[in-house]
Amino acid sequence: MKSIFHLAYHVRDLDQARRFYCDLLGCKEGRSTDTWVDIDFFGHQLSLHLGEPFAVSNTGKVGKHMVPMPHLGVILQMQDWQQLADTLSASGAVSFVLEPQIRFAGEPGEQATMFFLDPFGNPIEVKGFQDLQQVYAA
Repeated sequence: MKSIFHLAYHVRDLDQARRFYCDLLGCKEGRSTDTWVDIDFFGHQLSLHLGEPFAVSNTGKVGKHMVPMPHLGVILQMQDWQQLADTLSASGAVSFVLEPQIRFAGEPGEQATMFFLDPFGNPIEVKGFQDLQQVYAA
């Protein structure tokens, strides 16, 4: 069964959110009102509502890194991941929580990853795989 996930969370400014998610990340805007906007987040529905973002802390231990929890993530083909990593690095518009890098090199589940925050402190992880069949490799 293939599906599209839906996630809704808070942002403080919809126009700033549009600039970040659409202009910087390259996502597309969907329906919106004066209190929320739907974003096509790499093929998934992300609903951004006006409000106070949830609290996060770096409590997720992955390898030798502590990563923000909870967080939103997406998995891309490696070529798309690299293009986004290059765009974000060149823009200077994000401060990486975890710089773009390869994790689990040479092991099952080898992946590229990067963590960054949206303008409201919501953490986002973007992973890249050469072969999406390896996402759940053990």
